[in-house]
Amino acid sequence: MFLGLRQSLESSYGKNGFFGWRNPVQRFGPMRGHIMHISSGGRRPKKKIYHRVHELDRVMDLQKKPRLILQLKSIIQSQKHQSLLLRDLEKHVGFVHKWNFMAVIEKYPTIFRVNGGNRTPPSVELTEKAKRIADEEAEASEQMEPILVENLRKLLMMSVDCRVPLEKIEFIESELGLPQDFKGTLIPKYPQFFSVKNFNGRVYLQLENWDSSLAVTAREKRIARERVLDSVGHVKKARISKDGNFSGPYAFLMSYPAGFRPNMSYLEEVQRWQKMEFPSPYLNARRFEAADPKARKRVIAVLHELLSLTMEKRMTSAQLDAFHSEFLLPARLLLCLIKHHGIFYITNKGAKSTVFLKEAYDGSSLIEKSPLLRFNDKFIALSGRRDVNFCNGISS
Repeated sequence: MFLGLRQSLESSYGKNGFFGWRNPVQRFGPMRGHIMHISSGGRRPKKKIYHRVHELDRVMDLQKKPRLILQLKSIIQSQKHQSLLLRDLEKHVGFVHKWNFMAVIEKYPTIFRVNGGNRTPPSVELTEKAKRIADEEAEASEQMEPILVENLRKLLMMSVDCRVPLEKIEFIESELGLPQDFKGTLIPKYPQFFSVKNFNGRVYLQLENWDSSLAVTAREKRIARERVLDSVGHVKKARISKDGNFSGPYAFLMSYPAGFRPNMSYLEEVQRWQKMEFPSPYLNARRFEAADPKARKRVIAVLHELLSLTMEKRMTSAQLDAFHSEFLLPARLLLCLIKHHGIFYITNKGAKSTVFLKEAYDGSSLIEKSPLLRFNDKFIALSGRRDVNFCNGISS
């Protein structure tokens, strides 16, 4: 996604300069935090700031240790006797990462217990308390199944042909919360919804049953919960807000960073965009002209819904890029995300760039959590970490 960043930003954002990018020639380093505007006069070039959201950057740092703990738990549970020889750890995680896991074992004796020594090869297993909590994962998985099935159906319903290459589903399986063996365990259980078919030498997951009741977006559900419309169906009287938010059936939640100071002209443009109607993400994208402003707003709705279907309301830029053809996403996808920085946030923290759905977070905490995430939080709480408010999410 980031390879075409400079080319994307060297094109005009539109004659009205929507979202504040007015100069047709711009330079933007790989998310270094500013954009230099080239000026033909002798004046000093202006800067456009990509404002960082430190709370969301922090999410990427906070997940590092929990991810190692949960991965090690899964490796131990996959062993025949629920115990892993330390000498075999390298086979599962590689030589380099082995030392990170060894540090985790040493740092969290409340979760991992080392046995053996002398003439017995040392091994690691879960402590008794960790085992008791780990046993609750089966219940969480049972609660997750209908959620996973519904989200997978919605994902296929949004695609232009109601099918997605199976390899692309596997690419985002952990983000969707799918088990690693979902092809052999989950899919065959629901032949009324899914089938696996071969098209032109490629294996696809095909939707077998369209359900109009599922064609409701997370954005629409939020509006219904907040009762934006009165009982008659009329939109509540709106005024230009200072934060870009607008009460209406076609509006998105906006959240601008503290350093961003939009002027009244900007906010008026935002309100016009917020009030503009657009087709549902569940209507086939081939029915609309890509240049139509309503179709462009629909793309934002597709990205919003796609991120809403993930467990943690975020995906890497590479994962979003992978679905260009299935959802007819714009070629300059990064440019689209940057323009709508009130809705999405891109961070380079971590090994890969990640796109967040901003409204899904309160600071660094995910607001709504699935049963699986609540279980993960409970297990991680054994480590004694206090830098995250575990189990603070709303059940979803």
